[in-house]
Amino acid sequence: MTPHSSSRPILAGDPHFHYQNGVLHAEGVALDTLAAQLGTPLYVYSRAALRQAWQSYSDAIGSRPVLVCYGMKANSNLAVLKEFARLGAGFDIVSGGELKRVLAAGGDPSKVVFSGVGKQPWEIRDALLAGVKCFNAESQAELHCLSDVALSMGRRARVSLRVNPDVDAHTHPYISTGLKENKFGIAIESALDAYRLAASLPGLEVVGVDCHIGSQLTDISPYFDALEKLLDLIEQLDAAGISIQHLDLGGGLGIRYTDEIPPSPKALLDRVFDRLQARGMAHLHLILEPGRSLVGNAGVLLTTVQYLKHAEARNFAIVDAAMNDLLRPALYDAYHGLQPVSPRDGTPTEYDVVGPICESADWLARQRKLTLQAGDVLALESAGAYAMTMASNYNTRTRAAEVMVDGQRHYVVRERETLDDLLRGESTLP
Repeated sequence: MTPHSSSRPILAGDPHFHYQNGVLHAEGVALDTLAAQLGTPLYVYSRAALRQAWQSYSDAIGSRPVLVCYGMKANSNLAVLKEFARLGAGFDIVSGGELKRVLAAGGDPSKVVFSGVGKQPWEIRDALLAGVKCFNAESQAELHCLSDVALSMGRRARVSLRVNPDVDAHTHPYISTGLKENKFGIAIESALDAYRLAASLPGLEVVGVDCHIGSQLTDISPYFDALEKLLDLIEQLDAAGISIQHLDLGGGLGIRYTDEIPPSPKALLDRVFDRLQARGMAHLHLILEPGRSLVGNAGVLLTTVQYLKHAEARNFAIVDAAMNDLLRPALYDAYHGLQPVSPRDGTPTEYDVVGPICESADWLARQRKLTLQAGDVLALESAGAYAMTMASNYNTRTRAAEVMVDGQRHYVVRERETLDDLLRGESTLP
């Protein structure tokens, strides 16, 4: 892709998103055609990009005992889940709703790990009935609840304790999860006592150790700060007569939004297995929970310029997408690359690209040099992760449609909501 704005295009050299005859394409489909046929805002995903991202993990694993459980909070569209299920993925879920999606997509429940700090009894029951691989428990109170629910069903719940190693992942504070001030997991100092409790509860079977330190990691050294603490804990557990079958290192590998150079799955796995071998723990099965690195750069969000507003302090390109379609800029001050679908010749002007929502936080891109006219379609890059899954109906706006491109074809994998959809289920007082 040739740059057409002040940003370095994320999709440069990406065969799945490229310019052809002056128009941005997803695989073999022109994005201006999709925008004209289906309207905007519109999420567009590349099936080939999903497969390539999965292959990077598959190639890195080889014959080693690793289960990849897709962190589906990144993108839970059924078509995305079905694709990963076909490829052999497990799933990392954090709610009963996500479990229902996995089952609807044909995912294997025996490859599902159930994470999250606030599992409710009904969610635990549904997961036990489905036969999930493991619950990643995050508190001693949860251990008691898991045991009680399992016993009421005449079952035992397989559990792994999520350990908080107090390791700084050097990422945005909102997506850092491994520090002692974060809500996640059981403090490493308390983990041995928590495992003793778990081993004593009649409704539980202890099977693993779990850790997740954060998201969008572009340096793998924090993984190994955490890993050494986990391996020390596993040695303590073994001495206490508590046998561990698997080690879950969570997800978190980053993607490129601007100029990041994220580590590869192979770089991570090679070092992890070196450490397991050195510590005499090569028998452990490894679980990974990647999300963003599998889907983030497999999607774009298309949006149409409604108005150009030239003010004294700033120039604004007002588009039809908004913070309800892509929350990351407002929530994290996040950067997303921005490219015109059909670039124009002319001298570029610096614009803030903003939406129509009645909030000053409703911006999608700032200070981008673009040559624009009203009606132009823009593509926001890296919209495959934490875009649609974080979308809302704020300002009574309908959520956008989702499309999956497969070669020369495209499939609407979620229809655009209607205003009638938003009002359905509400009622007024007599």
